[in-house]
Amino acid sequence: MKRTCFFGTFLATVLCAALNVASAAEDDFAYPPTISVEDVRSWIDKAPTEHPRLLATGAQLAALRDSGAGDPVKTALKQAVIHQAKLLQDAAPVTRTLQGRRLLGQSRRCVSRVVVLATAYHLTGDVAHVRRCEKEMLAAARFTDWNPSHFLDVAEMTFALAIGYDWLYQELDEAARKEIREAIVQKGVILPWETRHKGWVRAGNNWGQVCHGGLTAGALAVMEHEPDLAARTVHNALHNVTHSMRSYAPKGSYPEGPGYWSYGTSYNVLLIGVLESALGTDFGLSKAPGFDRTGAYLSLMCGFSGQFFNYADGGSRRSPQPALFWFASRYDRPDWLLGERQRLQAYALGLASTRGPSDGNRLLPLALLWMDDPGSDPTIRMPLHWQGEGETPITVHRGSWTDPRATFLGFKGGSPSASHGQMDIGSFVLDADGVRWAVDLGAEGYHGIESRGMNLWSRAQNSDRWTIFRQRNAGHNTLMIDGQLQRASGNGPIIRFSDDPAFPHSIVDMSSVYQGQAESVWRGVALLDSRNVLIQDHLTGLKPGSRVRWGMITPGVPEVLGKASVELRQKDARLTLEILSPRAATWQVIDTATPRNEWDSPNRGTCMIAMEAVAPESGELVLAVLATPGEDADSTGRQIKLRPLEAWSRP
Repeated sequence: MKRTCFFGTFLATVLCAALNVASAAEDDFAYPPTISVEDVRSWIDKAPTEHPRLLATGAQLAALRDSGAGDPVKTALKQAVIHQAKLLQDAAPVTRTLQGRRLLGQSRRCVSRVVVLATAYHLTGDVAHVRRCEKEMLAAARFTDWNPSHFLDVAEMTFALAIGYDWLYQELDEAARKEIREAIVQKGVILPWETRHKGWVRAGNNWGQVCHGGLTAGALAVMEHEPDLAARTVHNALHNVTHSMRSYAPKGSYPEGPGYWSYGTSYNVLLIGVLESALGTDFGLSKAPGFDRTGAYLSLMCGFSGQFFNYADGGSRRSPQPALFWFASRYDRPDWLLGERQRLQAYALGLASTRGPSDGNRLLPLALLWMDDPGSDPTIRMPLHWQGEGETPITVHRGSWTDPRATFLGFKGGSPSASHGQMDIGSFVLDADGVRWAVDLGAEGYHGIESRGMNLWSRAQNSDRWTIFRQRNAGHNTLMIDGQLQRASGNGPIIRFSDDPAFPHSIVDMSSVYQGQAESVWRGVALLDSRNVLIQDHLTGLKPGSRVRWGMITPGVPEVLGKASVELRQKDARLTLEILSPRAATWQVIDTATPRNEWDSPNRGTCMIAMEAVAPESGELVLAVLATPGEDADSTGRQIKLRPLEAWSRP
């Protein structure tokens, strides 16, 4: 395990020595942690009580001012932090204003402001940033509560005040320290022990990571004043965040998609970071199966369009993630940062030129703690073809890591009833020539649905969730049989995956997702010649006369319709879709831009390219579509000889 030291020679020596002690301590712990609360208390009793101690020491924070000289990325980020801190001087502090049932927007705003202001102080020494941060924290501390009925709100607010209290401790007056400390305890850390607000404790999704991370930061910030509470909080996190961390096994995938990876994993990194910095060990958490591989996940999920394979309730837009720098340094994998420094620099330059404060990317300044000095271009060790074998089965196939015109294909199995699941089993996204051709529309806004009294979170077949266009299979790149929904409780496993360069492919068995509509439904996708994509379906047991719709949502503009081949255009790029089976089928366009219901958002600039096939008396159908980017479409389709999906993995 590599740990990079990022300050000057003397500080680097001190830091490496400290980290070697931490490493030795970590070697004493296995995963999952089994430590008792009494033993956690003994670690707290012997821990140093100096502030700062969360994520960094005072010396490490002071060293940020001169670190990274000559590194344009660090320089841009420092300038952005200082610029944003200056803009905050005249901004009003957060208020206890809920949106629906959530205070989360205000909690996240507080995190963003506190991290920016506290970092700016250590970069400049300007106490004006301390006073403004103190004002922000006191405003939040005086809220009646931090909305514990939606506990993410509490967790993020606790983290915000913990970082500000710890990083600025020496500059805060005693009255402010006391008020902030009491708020951290009474409005945050103590709630799971003295109130009913503890349903998240054993959560298996991002809630567990965020809530345990935020509360542990709060507990360790005040541990000399509340050692018993700190011990119980740390013990609680160590024994229960494992329910969320099991999602990384075995290959580092994340069941809730890349958007929620950024949320949950960032707080998981913060949890490990505050434990190691304050107590000298993470008690074995970082040894969770797959956690040492998840640093590759965001790169694996992103094509050359710059967009994510955004399954589950997430958007496709990619922004820089400071946690990636932690992973790359921790596990000596600079290739996991593919394009990340450029993304970070561009984002920071944008922040440095804004005229108003930004609440986005609230943890971004923490990248300064975790960034290594830039080296030469790393050898890319990530695979071109990858299968995530976790709770939500997915695969990706790509033609290249370095050719910006390369084809990228993301393919999804799983169940609609998964956390943040949608009826997208068999759906895919497709990039070629640097643009996204097959899109996932992402999530519908939560508040707009909830404010109508609709039950967004029930996974029952008759749930309001499945009346939302973006959640149902009608709004995804998959099949519809007689206009019916996929079965919410069904599950589509990836039954075959090949990374053989001669014929990389994946097959999902969607039969249980279409139970009652067909006996067997398989979908296979293959990347041909590293460029063209074949999507092939085999359905049996259909009712004669059943109508099966194949659809792909795209921002591409279709040319001539009503034929077996259609060309899509986006500026100078083009993609041709050719129906190989059934030969009599032709392409049509379905409007996806116009909302279906008053609660649906518009999907501007999109349409669905679709074809429909009617089941014969045998009840068996084979649907096959070839997607060819660029100028090669005229002859490629004629060269394809379809094989049954059962034979795909055989020579």
